[in-house]
Formats: sequence, C-alpha cells, structure tokens
Amino acid sequence: MGKKVLIGICGGIAAYKVCEIVSTLVKSGFEVRAILTDAAQQFITPLTLSTLCRYPAYTDQDFWQPSHGRPLHIQLGEWAEIIVIAPLTANTLAKLVYGFADNLLTNTILASSCPILLAPAMNTDMWEQTAVQRNWQQILTEKRFYGMNPCAGILACDRVGQGRMAEPREIVTNIESLLHTAGKRDLAGKKILISAGGTREHLDPVRFIGNPSTGKMGIALVQAALHRGANVTLVHSILGELHLSGVKIIEVVSAAQMQQAMLTHFAEADIVVMTAAVADVKPAEYSSEKLPKRSLPNSLPLAPVPDIIAELGKLKQSHQYLIGFAAQTGDIVAPALEKLRVKNLDAIVANPIDREGAGFGSNTNQGIFLDAEGRQIDIPSCSKLEMAHRLWDFVLERYGVNR
Repeated sequence: MGKKVLIGICGGIAAYKVCEIVSTLVKSGFEVRAILTDAAQQFITPLTLSTLCRYPAYTDQDFWQPSHGRPLHIQLGEWAEIIVIAPLTANTLAKLVYGFADNLLTNTILASSCPILLAPAMNTDMWEQTAVQRNWQQILTEKRFYGMNPCAGILACDRVGQGRMAEPREIVTNIESLLHTAGKRDLAGKKILISAGGTREHLDPVRFIGNPSTGKMGIALVQAALHRGANVTLVHSILGELHLSGVKIIEVVSAAQMQQAMLTHFAEADIVVMTAAVADVKPAEYSSEKLPKRSLPNSLPLAPVPDIIAELGKLKQSHQYLIGFAAQTGDIVAPALEKLRVKNLDAIVANPIDREGAGFGSNTNQGIFLDAEGRQIDIPSCSKLEMAHRLWDFVLERYGVNR
C-alpha cells in the first residue's frame, strides 16, 4: 500500500480538523505533505501543519519563488500517491471543474495523475446552491475524483443542516482504501450482504449469554466494499451508533433475529460474508422479568440456536459466493477447513483469536484465507481495513468480477 499523501487545505473553519487527519496518518507511518491556500492561512498556520507533517508546509509564497530545480507544483504532483482536499470550498470546487490553475494547489492538481479525495465543507445554503451542486456532480464524473458528501449537524454559523466536513477518521479510512485500490471500483454493481458483531441470548431482560465481538472486522469489510463501489447490506448486533452512509443497516440482538434478517436478504446478494460471532446456545427458558438473584438456577439448561451459515450454505445458488469466519485458538486451519466443507462455503477466514492483535476488539487482525479449491493465503498482522481489502482481492480473484 502506498504511503505518500498530499493534503490541500482551503479556507474554512473545518481546516482545524485537518490536524487530526495529518497526525493520524503520520503516526501510522505515512509521508504527508500539506498545501495551504491563502484563505486557509486565515484559519490554520503553516507552522502548525509543518510541525504535524514533520515537513515544511507549502503556500503560494513558495509557489511564486524562483525555482532552483523542477517547478514545485510538478514535483508535488508527481510525488503524491493520493491528493486530499479538506475542507473543499465552493470556490476551489468551481476551479477544479473548469480547470483553473491560479494557485499552488490547483496547479498541483493539474500536474498530478493520482486519485483525488474531496471533502467539502460549507454553510448549508451554500452547499445547496444549484451551481455548487452542479459542480459537485460534475467533478465526480471525472475518473480520478472521489467525493465524501458533507454531514448534517450544527455548523459553525449556527445553522443546522448539511455542510459539516466528514469526520477525520472517515477521511483517513477513505485515504487508506484509495491507496490500496488505486481508485478501482471493482465491486461496482455487486450486492454484498455482511453480518457483524456478537449476538446475545438473554436469560432475562438483564442477563445474557454472549461474546466479546465488537464487529470491527465486519465494519472494515463494509467500508472496504463501499469504497470499491459495492451495494452493501449490513446485519449487525453491535452496541453504539454506526456512521456508515450509503449502507442498508439492519439491527438485531439474538441469533434468531440475525437468522431472519440474513435469510430475508440472502437471495438478492451476490457475495455474503458472515463475520458475526453467533452464539452457539441460548438459555432454554426466558423470563420477561428480571429474575431475583435467589431464583437463578445453579445449573442453566441450554438450547441450540440456528446455525445460520449452514442454512445459507444449503440455499446458496451457483452465482453466489459465501464466506465464513472461523475464530479459533491453537490449530486454526483444520477446524476452518472442516467448517468450509461441512457448511458448503466457498471460502473461509481462519482467525487466530489467541494471538496478540488478532482477537476480539482489536484494531488489527491476522489469519489465513482458504477456499474450496484448496488454495490458501497467509495474512500477517495488519489493520482490519487492510485485511478487509485483501479479502476482497482474494474474493475477486477466485469469484471473478463477471460471475
């Protein structure tokens, strides 16, 4: 994956959020360079950006200095593996659409050939202007431009509406995806169904049988698939609010609820990934009221829950591709291969949850991809987003984009 990121900052109050983006990237080992427009310097200083980048930040003053080598905009345009403009103003958006080059940032854009990620931010009325919307739609028809629509909320002008720049963590995720795929939308047109999180089987309204799954791997698969152009449906049992625009989200709690949701949407899916850690058993009896401590049984009678992925394996059609996850300790390959065979899967991820940085709740993961044809790929420790992209690479190689 590439590591060279050029960030262009335009004049808007959201410029302060770029500090978090730059800091996160640098701490993750990326090389980051920054260009500030004249207007951006009214909100954030070159000194701030240069300190965070560990490299001088560029302004138009640098652009108009005599060159002692190749022109600065040419050097930067060729150096960058991705360019990010955040916040993108209405003024710079218009310049991009019409190919204007009147400052260092716009000249560098024209002198580059890498993917460009745009994160606009402005007042709601400005964003909703016909001219701005026309320019936004126009720029996104250009092959190397990728957009992140602004979010809704309370703006710095006290207006409530759409116009907030996408959150830094979402921008970083998009940067990582674009660097992995070089902007390819190789899942475009594919309908993907993903399950995530750990199900809960309640004894009463308070107590339950569950597991520590957070659903981070499933969310990473959703993000990677979206960035590659897929139409994604997520069935999840994750606590907390999810920020995933463009995804059909179905919330569940128990295995039975997840079973119903997966079966409802299975037939229309091209690719299905079961990352959810589904409970194997549930309390045999459920109390609708909280049981007093004295009434808790010394031994808890258990009943089986639906084996969702086995059901999907029986229903699977020839055009569908079904992937499972096997969270294991010790020998991870043999149990995964058995699950692959018995449940009629096309591929499986053997996941060693007893290794550091690979268990539930971690931000990194590792494992082994195996498929029904007997091939396997070892995935060393990496971020869950990178692992998600590598799984989609594996799927596309085996499954084929035209299947």
